[in-house]
Amino acid sequence: MAERSDTESVPDYFMKASTASSIVDPPSPSVASEEAAMKTAGSEMEKKEAATTTTEKPSSVDATISKPKATPKKAKAPPKKVKKAPPKKAKKGKKSSEPKEIIMSKSLPFMECPEALTGELAGDVGFDPIGFAVDTPTLMNYREAEVKHARLAMLAAAGWPLSELLDAKIASVFGITPLVDASDRVPSVLNGGLENVSPLYWVLVVGLASAIEVKGTINAQENAKEYFPGNFGFDPLGLYPKDDEGKQRMQLAEIKHGRLAMIAVTAFAVQEWVSKIGVVDETPIFFFPISQTLKMFTNDGYIQ
Repeated sequence: MAERSDTESVPDYFMKASTASSIVDPPSPSVASEEAAMKTAGSEMEKKEAATTTTEKPSSVDATISKPKATPKKAKAPPKKVKKAPPKKAKKGKKSSEPKEIIMSKSLPFMECPEALTGELAGDVGFDPIGFAVDTPTLMNYREAEVKHARLAMLAAAGWPLSELLDAKIASVFGITPLVDASDRVPSVLNGGLENVSPLYWVLVVGLASAIEVKGTINAQENAKEYFPGNFGFDPLGLYPKDDEGKQRMQLAEIKHGRLAMIAVTAFAVQEWVSKIGVVDETPIFFFPISQTLKMFTNDGYIQ
């Protein structure tokens, strides 16, 4: 038997020894036959085991262990509703990008005409320098007030000089004290003398004004489509035209005369307060016959 050198490892030594022994001592026939029989028996055992593993069914326990459990499906959540953001409102005072047509006022050509003044109303010439009529409802309210003041001013413009001419004569007939003063000035806020007016007169005036106001409100509610500011349905003489052109002409004449009357009454009050003389005495040519007027001018020194 060969000796192991110090440099050889143990496995190498045994490998060489086994090889040497196989070469030196060949196996006997009986040993070889035994080894072949053992190999065939081992192969048969392996075949049987393979057959048994394929034919045998796994137990329920093994099946439960080997097969993974099916996870339950989760219910799908309903889709979330996405709230749409509301449309952004345009900021007040922010002008749109579209070019705006500029319309100039007829009465003041150097100023822009307010949007509410479209020219549909009689006497609308775009005059609103302070900007009271911000929208159509506001404009209608102002027109209603304007028509009422215009009608009252027309009555006052006629009644003011007539009272200065006739008050003293009527008072002497009924034996009462006249309301005009020594200078023929009528009672007013600037002239004074309103405290001398009978309370019954104020009651009648307030009652009549209230009745007219109620009548106008009823007419506006009953005839909303046909109603326009100042339309009280009062036309006892039948002077209001039937055609549209005639109606527009009459409405225009009324509002023009009313505006002029409002200026005139204001001028009457200021004139008498400044001059301390009645309107009829200040401008007698409009209220007295020409002969009497010339006589008054001569006495006052205007005619020499």
